[in-house]
Amino acid sequence: MRRILTALLTAACLLLGLAGCGAAPYEEPWQPTPTPAATATPEPEPAQFALACYPQSSFHPITGGNRTNLSLGGLLYEGLFALDPQFQVQNVLCESYTVSEDALKWTFVLRAGVRFSDGSALTAADVAASLNQARASALYSARFTGVTGVSAGEGTVSVTLSSPNGGLPALLDVPVCKGTGERPAGTGPYVLAGEADALVLEARTDWWQGNALPRQSIPLRSIQEADDLIRAFDTRDVALVATDLTGTNALGFSGSFETVDYPTSTMLYVGFNTASGPCRDAGLRRALQQSFDRDAVVTAQFSRHALAAALPVSPVSPLYDGALAGRLAYSSQALAQALAGAGWSQTDGSWRRGRETLALRFVVPGENTDRISAAEQLAKNLTDEGVSVELKKLSWEDYTAVLARGDFDLYLAEVRLTGDFDLTALLAPTGALNYGGYQDASAAGLLRAFRAADGAARGQAAGALYEYLAQEPPFAVICFKNWSLLTQWRLLTGLTPTQQNVFYRFADWTVA
Repeated sequence: MRRILTALLTAACLLLGLAGCGAAPYEEPWQPTPTPAATATPEPEPAQFALACYPQSSFHPITGGNRTNLSLGGLLYEGLFALDPQFQVQNVLCESYTVSEDALKWTFVLRAGVRFSDGSALTAADVAASLNQARASALYSARFTGVTGVSAGEGTVSVTLSSPNGGLPALLDVPVCKGTGERPAGTGPYVLAGEADALVLEARTDWWQGNALPRQSIPLRSIQEADDLIRAFDTRDVALVATDLTGTNALGFSGSFETVDYPTSTMLYVGFNTASGPCRDAGLRRALQQSFDRDAVVTAQFSRHALAAALPVSPVSPLYDGALAGRLAYSSQALAQALAGAGWSQTDGSWRRGRETLALRFVVPGENTDRISAAEQLAKNLTDEGVSVELKKLSWEDYTAVLARGDFDLYLAEVRLTGDFDLTALLAPTGALNYGGYQDASAAGLLRAFRAADGAARGQAAGALYEYLAQEPPFAVICFKNWSLLTQWRLLTGLTPTQQNVFYRFADWTVA
């Protein structure tokens, strides 16, 4: 999605999902960035291609914590694999791989002829060291919960698993680096040169891909705080900023700029209390799946910076089954039929079953205005159809406490799934995000089969899992969020940013 923005954009940069309440399997790799506010300005002088950095913060791609510096990693570092905009795995530093008969040991053959920016050759020891460092890091450790060991061989790296995972390569887009300092060497197309306020990215002449790059030298503008970044972008001193336009803690940009949206694995969903209350009934949960107008949320609340979805996988992924999702789409008639099929009847505008009136307690964290608006829209969908809803907007502390107690019927949540779209934390009885008390042996078996499958079998296993979850739903998916790359007007074309790397396929960019 690309368009010129010349008016108010209120947005946010902190991807605040459920990571704050025990969401260990889901990682939040970046820290907040600013978002737009409105001011119409005359067309300024042409911008040059410069990027922002925080020179006092670490540039380490694994142990660093500054979001702006981490975003530069796409130009400095590479992983064994990369995920393209459709979350498909692309080989990078890995030439090929084999899997043991029991599917627990993967052996990755490294690409020959690759050198780090310090001139040294890429070795298996370097890759293994980076992966082991990632296993212990705050940034990447969540995706390695199923890894029991990483070791180096002769030109190969082996990863041992506790249980089969055919999607393992999707988790291995971790940047490979050499050195323990704040600016370790990488295998990417650029090298970080200079010191303090005179940092620059210099194109490498020995980059293994050898592609012509759009700039041989990219100056870095020194940033000390968020206001500096706002000022640098507003005055066209930096070329681009990546941000979550529907996040929390929005700061403001102004002026004329363009946006390129890109999909993420961040899922917004309505969780059900399957252990107590009316949502114990799978028939009611099936009905509620069709009660939510997902397109209205994406359009009105998220200004199209999200993709409506009814399945727990991004709609841009080949795993997404559009036909199945269509059967779960918002429909007033289908909702009424499903409620009737679950034993409810409508009298005087309300749904009743025996002496019970259908009334639901719906909780939502109150820190994010877009998320609150989405909850209000979803609650209205229900009340319009005669379902009584008590919408409770809670502080984060009260919200997490309510989830822990199970004192709800519905809750609105946001979580960043890993690149293999693993649902273990949401479905397993002891899963960190299974607040609704979902327990289903068949779902657990289908999830294991999906995790173990690879190749064409993975799509079939995903279809079987999603079909079953549509019948025995633990939650109702609403959408997957987009992030946005804000760029100076008429400066850049050919952009294909991804969740992990906003500079994905940078060699194909055109800089005016």
